[in-house]
Amino acid sequence: GLLMSSGIAYDSEEGRAVAAGVSALMTGAAYRASAEMASAVGPFAKFADNRDAMLRVLRNHRRACAGTAIGGPFEGLAVEPALFDAGACPWRELTDAARRLWNEAYELGAINGFRNAQVSAIAPTGTIGLVMDCDTTGIEPDFALVKFKKLAGGGYFKIINRAVPQALRTLGYDDAAIAGIVDYAVGKGTLAGAPGVNHERLRARGFTDEKIEAIEAALATAYDIRFVFNKWQIGEEFCTGVLGLDAEETDNLDFDMLGALGFTRAEIDAANIHVCGTMTLEGAPGLKPEHLAVFDCANPCGRTGTRALSVESHIRMMAAAQPFISGAISKTINMPNAASVEDCKASYMLSWKLALKANALYRDGSKLSQPLSAQLIEDEDDEAEESAVETLVAQPPQERARIVAERGAMQIAERVAAAEQTRAKLPDRRKGYTQKALVGGHKVYLRTGEYDDGKIGEIFIDMHKEGAAFRSLMNNFAIAISLGLQYGVPLEEYVEAFTFTRFEPAGLVQGNDRIKNATSILDYVFRELAVSYLGRSDLGHVDPKEMAFDAMGDGADEGKAPVPASAVVSPGYTRNAQMGNLYLVRGGAAAEARADVAEAVAAPAMREQTVKAEVIAAGALMRAGNGETYAAVAAGSVSVSSGGGSGGISRAAEARMKGYEGEACGECGNFTMVRNGTCLKCDTCGGTSGCS
Repeated sequence: GLLMSSGIAYDSEEGRAVAAGVSALMTGAAYRASAEMASAVGPFAKFADNRDAMLRVLRNHRRACAGTAIGGPFEGLAVEPALFDAGACPWRELTDAARRLWNEAYELGAINGFRNAQVSAIAPTGTIGLVMDCDTTGIEPDFALVKFKKLAGGGYFKIINRAVPQALRTLGYDDAAIAGIVDYAVGKGTLAGAPGVNHERLRARGFTDEKIEAIEAALATAYDIRFVFNKWQIGEEFCTGVLGLDAEETDNLDFDMLGALGFTRAEIDAANIHVCGTMTLEGAPGLKPEHLAVFDCANPCGRTGTRALSVESHIRMMAAAQPFISGAISKTINMPNAASVEDCKASYMLSWKLALKANALYRDGSKLSQPLSAQLIEDEDDEAEESAVETLVAQPPQERARIVAERGAMQIAERVAAAEQTRAKLPDRRKGYTQKALVGGHKVYLRTGEYDDGKIGEIFIDMHKEGAAFRSLMNNFAIAISLGLQYGVPLEEYVEAFTFTRFEPAGLVQGNDRIKNATSILDYVFRELAVSYLGRSDLGHVDPKEMAFDAMGDGADEGKAPVPASAVVSPGYTRNAQMGNLYLVRGGAAAEARADVAEAVAAPAMREQTVKAEVIAAGALMRAGNGETYAAVAAGSVSVSSGGGSGGISRAAEARMKGYEGEACGECGNFTMVRNGTCLKCDTCGGTSGCS
């Protein structure tokens, strides 16, 4: 904001010198104040132990500000920072004040010490400035020249950055020229006198003065004049009865009324510039080309804008201020969508060479699940398509992104439809699982349905005690995902698209053993699916190694009884009445587990059916069929015969399954003996096996 108002380009030696001067002035004054505070209340803790190092830091700051005025190289630095270019600074007073402050700060600090070890850092003020309606954005360049301001009573109106008229005035433009340039960027907000589409041509097509006034009232906040020409603005009866438009066409949100009325694309574009403006100063009447750099922003402005600050300009501006900042600079360096890995490497290397403490790169479009690609428009081979590609390349980046996005969405949909013509329906009786969890305090039930091969084919999402509208949206979202899965859309695509989405409810996750935090309900759901079906342990928060049977845990499950196999496989799904006789042992002593399970499944009355317990390391593999059931128990293997009932379990085996030692108490006879040091103690009567 300061640079633009002063008519100084952000990407210029003068602009960087001003930024360095302001930073030096701010931090120098802060250190001087810190030294003055130390004289009254004492320096910070451990200052005496770090006095030499602290003063060395101050000398390096002062050396960067003074340039060659003070002899001697930087002390203890492997990479030297940029020096303050006082000759490029247009304000001599700023240079003198900054150098004087650093001298005073060092001299006072050498006597009194400093109350603060660090006094300055640069926060990401670009976003904060926009939220607070500031025209200046700290060390960030302006994001856009034209903004939409929200009104307290509702609605919006379009304004240009207040630094723009001031900059034009500083650069020597008169009021008439400034008004013309501002109108070019913001627009006049009226169709009166507009080229292509105006009041006279609208009346010729049947518009009454009343309808034209309704259109005019909506133009002030419009981004495009086509947005205000619709049946809701002028009435459905007028559209069909007077203008002769088809009622079904007017219901379509993409309906172009001006095009249907006979206006050409060129006429509509010309009227758009007159009414809504270009939102950029490129091509503005009367603006000198050498002044365009003053108004460059982080991104191209408007639909027709092509100019934007380079990556190097961001880094060099940070390098100018960094020698006079105690901490780091939090600032986003915007990179175009076409930036390569080599471009990123070059940016980091330049940042290191210029002694920056931090570098935050953001490539435009990098958060999209599917980056835009020229491949989307390379499948057609006719001459018209080749012409369209040439036209596309000539467009500015903003318009090019819109065209490619629209074209890409259509082609992707066509390819998916061509590749997957049939829907693979799930079996009528299917397996899956239900996971209950609390996300940010909100209950979420996730249910999956699987094909016979274990591949996921559907999901259901239910939110407990949520409003009807939200629950309906979640239910229909789950149906849409399920249909996509059944038509062959890979689960990986959904995971990449919906993980890390951010909206409420969000926060801590309770009830899920692998996921402990989520940024939204969708983030939680697709993290869970990725962990369960894709093995994406990187999206979980608990290391799967910690959940293995041989992991060194805290002993919480040590000595616990085996759990029934029905805990991991549904008896209802398998329709197996014998599952109640099978048990799953997780960890513990394998030999004791095998003995307990053998006793548990053995019954006095032997049935014809034979149950084979095939013991593996962990987990459970159940298969019902031909009278055989397989259960995972522990390491090793055991074959036992089973009766059909649950009776016949010895009291000793039952006691072990409950966590007791399996020995009878000599006092009361109950099998409730627990380990007590080297002896046993009865939980029922308190008796011991001989020790006190």
